[in-house]
Amino acid sequence: MKGVIFTEFLEMVENKFGFLVADKIVSETTLPSNGVYTAVGTYSHGEMVSLVTALSKEVDMSIPQLLKAYGDHMFGQFVKYYPHFMEEAKDAYEFLAGIENYIHVEVRKLYPDAELPHFKIEQPDEHQLIMLYHSERKMADFAEGLIEGCIRYYEEDIKFERVNVEADGTIVQFSFMRHAGSGRA
Repeated sequence: MKGVIFTEFLEMVENKFGFLVADKIVSETTLPSNGVYTAVGTYSHGEMVSLVTALSKEVDMSIPQLLKAYGDHMFGQFVKYYPHFMEEAKDAYEFLAGIENYIHVEVRKLYPDAELPHFKIEQPDEHQLIMLYHSERKMADFAEGLIEGCIRYYEEDIKFERVNVEADGTIVQFSFMRHAGSGRA
């Protein structure tokens, strides 16, 4: 995983739970990197699992809750650092539909060795969107947090349902329903 994922995770932990909690999970967890991350470095996915597990125990929140919160935080960081991605899409559906063929293409320009999830998008009509998420890392909770941040950013009345296609979470389907008249004026 790219280091920016780790640096942003630790920033979120510090902001939400305090420096002492962030320091404790890093110092008390066995990490090959010793908890020293650079945004452009590449680190084992196992380190993120270890950090999230340690945080879960420390703050008594479930791992899915923490990953969703982190995804939501990360979307806010994307808005802050890459606003042009969001400005180019007129709504959440257009943004979500462009992840695989636009956003990930741009991410690979910045981080050529990034290992990104894959998305297959279907849009049966203007109110529905179906997103099939595939990742060996099984980070659908993180993706769900990103999705929630996206919907909030575009101020749309969109409900979605998540179904694990594969029991182990490697393939997850998100089905969205947008209510007429929602979104920015």
